[in-house]
Amino acid sequence: MSLVEHSSLTLPFPPGLQSEVRTQYAALCYRIVQDKPQFLLITSRGTRRWIVPKGWPMTGRTAPACALREAYEEAGVIGHAAEDPLGVYPYMKLLHDGSAVPCAVLVYAVRVTALRAEFPEAGERRRKWYRRKKAARTVGEPALSRIILGFDPGQVALSGSA
Repeated sequence: MSLVEHSSLTLPFPPGLQSEVRTQYAALCYRIVQDKPQFLLITSRGTRRWIVPKGWPMTGRTAPACALREAYEEAGVIGHAAEDPLGVYPYMKLLHDGSAVPCAVLVYAVRVTALRAEFPEAGERRRKWYRRKKAARTVGEPALSRIILGFDPGQVALSGSA
């Protein structure tokens, strides 16, 4: 079942694309420095835009576990993921064949406890820590910016670790 089928979300895709919407899981990776959150952003492999780690559902893994796995593969993050999503944002995913599919991305908070120097996509991406307002301005998706601006680490219940 897709995200659109089991929720009351209205995503800003044309009606003809609503049935094509695919679900992805993202990690909003953060740490606390001087009582304020900082966010780890990475570059996409294709366009080199600053994004959060995200990916497709994985058989046998919960949504938070998928987000945590993507954070490790794409950014070398070791940490703990929240059980509940912070929010959702839409975007158009450009596929290898040049086509694009609409995606709804559920965002999970991931508290970073360590960063590995070596990780699967280390040679393909850059990573950088940002303060809240700069992170919100740096990502390209307005709904993701709002999730970052509204993030309250005190409201996050963390569980799973990698």
